Amino acid sequence: MKLLFLIVAYLVAVTLPLVLSSLVGGPPRQFHQELASGLGILAFSMILVEFILSGRFKTISNGVGLDVTMRFHQIMARTALVFALLHPFLYQGTPSGGPRPWDPTRQLTLTTDFSPLSTGIAAYLLLAGLVVMAIGRTQLGYKYETWRLLHGVGALLIAVLLLHHTVYAGRYGSQPVMTWWWLTMTGVAVGSLLTVYLLVPLRQKARSWRVASVVQLTPKQWELTVEPVGHRGLNYRAGQFVWLNVGHSPFSMKENPFSISSAPAAGPELSFMIKELGDFTRTISQIKTGTVAYLDGPYGNLSVDGRVEPGVALIAGGVGLAPLLGILRQLRLTGDSRKHKLIYGNRVIDQIAYREELGEEGVVYVLSEPPEHWHGEAGFIDGGLVDRVFSEREFSEWAFVMCGPTIMMNIVEDHLIKRGTPSHRILSERFHYD
Repeated sequence: MKLLFLIVAYLVAVTLPLVLSSLVGGPPRQFHQELASGLGILAFSMILVEFILSGRFKTISNGVGLDVTMRFHQIMARTALVFALLHPFLYQGTPSGGPRPWDPTRQLTLTTDFSPLSTGIAAYLLLAGLVVMAIGRTQLGYKYETWRLLHGVGALLIAVLLLHHTVYAGRYGSQPVMTWWWLTMTGVAVGSLLTVYLLVPLRQKARSWRVASVVQLTPKQWELTVEPVGHRGLNYRAGQFVWLNVGHSPFSMKENPFSISSAPAAGPELSFMIKELGDFTRTISQIKTGTVAYLDGPYGNLSVDGRVEPGVALIAGGVGLAPLLGILRQLRLTGDSRKHKLIYGNRVIDQIAYREELGEEGVVYVLSEPPEHWHGEAGFIDGGLVDRVFSEREFSEWAFVMCGPTIMMNIVEDHLIKRGTPSHRILSERFHYD
């Protein structure tokens, strides 16, 4: 329902400029000209709304999940690019030239003034480049911080360039009502960017944290714990995540998303289960106790708080245990009456974290490369394993929460649907897309 609301709100926001333009734009032109203008208007409005989608606004992201919001953002950005690419070519065959006395409504002609055309061309090229960079970020080898800076600056430039192009080159954008509309929408978009890069860091500066401990869990996995400095901590739900910045200014781009592995009932300290993968995570062992840290969050809806199902199934692959560990800890600390089971998969036995705390009751350990005399499950987390762990009744009544490799979640989700588990009882979050 929340996703449906997001889609409807998005469609209203991006099509409203099209409706307003049709009311104030004057006599109709040939179909291909109107289509060209319509696609340009849609592309611009979609780009401006993208600022809101990617702005980490909790009202939006925590309702449907930040992963869903960001996936929607990616799809719509690519759709906007297609509209923008088609926009100029549909004007072919249209007489061109500067403003003419006999055509005050620009019904017959398009401007050839260099300035408004050049800003449109520049935005056209920048948008294509921005989408390509986002799709191929991993392959291009950009550091996350570099990519994020380029993405933010590039989006801002596109918005400003398109504002100029739309107002001065467009037939509809030059109408006073539409000019004010585009100015307002651009202002809101830029404001959302300033919120993320300026206001949020200012709030973080007033609510700092410090590193309380750094503990090695396995050869390449660590537990980082932070404690609040002069404030009560974070109001969050087990299973949520934050953007964590350790040892840098709150205005720094050096922040990364990590799931909270501690439980709200355990107190104000927050713990994170972190695997050595990227530039920051490989330096975890070097972080000193007392190092300043900043948090932005909480985000995500991978939580079982308030749910009415009689049981909770937790399915984790590798470091995907982190948010599920927070949920499990919360269930245990609060004496929650709901039944629960955990499937926890890894490649080798040395990768199993928190085994002593997790225990054996209600926990199924899975290794794809098990040692001799291994008494747990061997192989991968798949439909067959899930069938062995859960009963028919549990498939239909329990809530299933999973986090781990995308291929694992895809396989398990498909199998759960086949076994009759309603989709609203399957909770997962993804942060890697094509």
